[in-house]
Amino acid sequence: MNSSATVAAELGLRLVVPEHGRVPLTASLYYRGDDPYAIRMAFHVGMDYPVEWIFARDLLAAGLSGPAGEGDVRLWPSVEPDRSVLNISLSSPYGQAQFEAPLAALTRFLLRTFEVVPEGREEEFIDTQDELNDLLR
Repeated sequence: MNSSATVAAELGLRLVVPEHGRVPLTASLYYRGDDPYAIRMAFHVGMDYPVEWIFARDLLAAGLSGPAGEGDVRLWPSVEPDRSVLNISLSSPYGQAQFEAPLAALTRFLLRTFEVVPEGREEEFIDTQDELNDLLR
């Protein structure tokens, strides 16, 4: 266990476009031991900078086995004979998008994050005093 460790993965996923099928794109996943509750997902959409979303690691864990999330980020698995995906629905004041990501790849990524910070032990990796000092500045 190392609070400075980072887990990263490139992920091929598909943007679900109603009436047009699915558009392939790439996202990067990041997890840092010094920010143990958060998963960062950066979408590479042809702009200078990727579009980044941050959501709870617990949300990803819950979404791999059933519907999870309310509001801006919702996840649910879809297991079919020829493919298993995690549906990711993201919404903001600027719009809404739904993606399909490979369930197995996300499961492997999540398991790697548990090697950095075990599930349920996140609070041990946060320097509460340092966080409080940052808030009070």
